Amino acid sequence: FSIAIVITEQPVSVSVPVGYSFTLRCRAEARTSLQYQWFCQRQSVCLQIPGATKQDLPITAQQTQLYTCRVNDRYRNAVFSDWVKVEVHPCVARGLLPQLWQGEPVVILNPTEQKVEVGKPLLLQCAAMGVPAPSYQWYCNGNVLEHQKKKKLWIPHAKVSDSGTYLCCASNSHGEHWTNAVDIHIGSETLPPAVCLQLFHLVFLLATGKIALLVGNNRYQHHPNLMAPVTDVFELSVLLKQLGFQVVSLLD
Repeated sequence: FSIAIVITEQPVSVSVPVGYSFTLRCRAEARTSLQYQWFCQRQSVCLQIPGATKQDLPITAQQTQLYTCRVNDRYRNAVFSDWVKVEVHPCVARGLLPQLWQGEPVVILNPTEQKVEVGKPLLLQCAAMGVPAPSYQWYCNGNVLEHQKKKKLWIPHAKVSDSGTYLCCASNSHGEHWTNAVDIHIGSETLPPAVCLQLFHLVFLLATGKIALLVGNNRYQHHPNLMAPVTDVFELSVLLKQLGFQVVSLLD
């Protein structure tokens, strides 16, 4: 015997500081009496919440979890609500919220200015609290980025054309809040001016005589610092100059 159970109000996801108290709501209709049972999911394990058998589930936020509500009738027909996420921010001070917070978005993480080489990944991040949980929309130079609608903006291979001023809008049914605007520069890695001058001098010398280019590396990313490169470069440059070479020395 089947009777349709229709959920008329789904619970909604929230993004709140630790210790914040709120209520998840679920409403359903059918031609017979209904029973409710709430479940939570933590680390891929779904657990029935003892005693959570009412339409409203009061929660004091402690850790990020997923929740759903099962609604069944006396004939054992049952439906489940949408899964919703209760995102809990453990390191956010309650004082960051307005005194009479109504759930409007409050930005707690702004993107940061970056310089990225061409072809390297670009990652920008933001985060906001809100009840319901905010949705996100990124902008570059005032233009909507159609496919960037998450807290993280990810471009795996940045191009020069990706340079610009970025910001994100967090919004929900209570309003919207914008992050800080940050400048992102995408370009090739440039050498220090002193090195550029030495290399220019080297190119100029190519047509004039014997040239020696000495490079002494002292600092390596995955090797202990060496002790002798500076001394070696100095001694070799003196010797080569005695042999009539024009010498260009570079260190690190």
